[in-house]
Amino acid sequence: MNDKIGGAGRDLTVRVKTARKRSTSSTRWLQRQLNDPYVAAARREGYRSRAAYKLLEIDDQHHLFRKGARVLDLGATPGGWTQVCVARAGAGKVLAVDINPMDAVAGAQFMQIDFLSPEAPERIRAALGGGVDIVLSDMASPATGHRMTDHARIIALCDLAYEFACEVLAPGGVFCAKVLQGGTEAKLLARMKQMFSRVQHVKPKASRADSKEIYVLATGFKGNAPVENNIAVVTE
Repeated sequence: MNDKIGGAGRDLTVRVKTARKRSTSSTRWLQRQLNDPYVAAARREGYRSRAAYKLLEIDDQHHLFRKGARVLDLGATPGGWTQVCVARAGAGKVLAVDINPMDAVAGAQFMQIDFLSPEAPERIRAALGGGVDIVLSDMASPATGHRMTDHARIIALCDLAYEFACEVLAPGGVFCAKVLQGGTEAKLLARMKQMFSRVQHVKPKASRADSKEIYVLATGFKGNAPVENNIAVVTE
């Protein structure tokens, strides 16, 4: 995957001058986007966002998908992860959920709904035809620029996604969600390890090296089965 992305011309740097109405931070962001190989690859290969490569790399390493899987993509807009789900789930069912509208992705269903609403679990199980095999969340709350506030918000969002996943996952299911490194996610991991056979951190190469972004991957959902003592917890 990375060899494919790295191609000729990658070492050429596009420099952006600060315009009259553009802040210095906006100029830096634009320059980073223009020089990001994953942004270029997404544009070239038809993905809606560079985030698609994060999920592709996670699946390449940890084999989340299987043919026929029922997959739920929470907070799916703009649809980059949904596109990967369709490609990797084979003949399975893919449901993208977001509180905001999203252009259709071929091969996937879309439901515009707040996943925290009381009717959401039943509607999602009905749409997928039963318990969900994989619940994914690349959701992030808008950044405030205050490190501790942003960290707390994204952990809270991941916590909500985890609670929802426990409602809809089938036994043996997978949960993967974005968090930020910072310490307080340890409490969330401790809860996850009670319900999953294996819990670990993963950071795909497509996630920028200077970002605190990381993903928590929990596999082997136990459902209502008794909690075992020999739980594997891995932090990588």
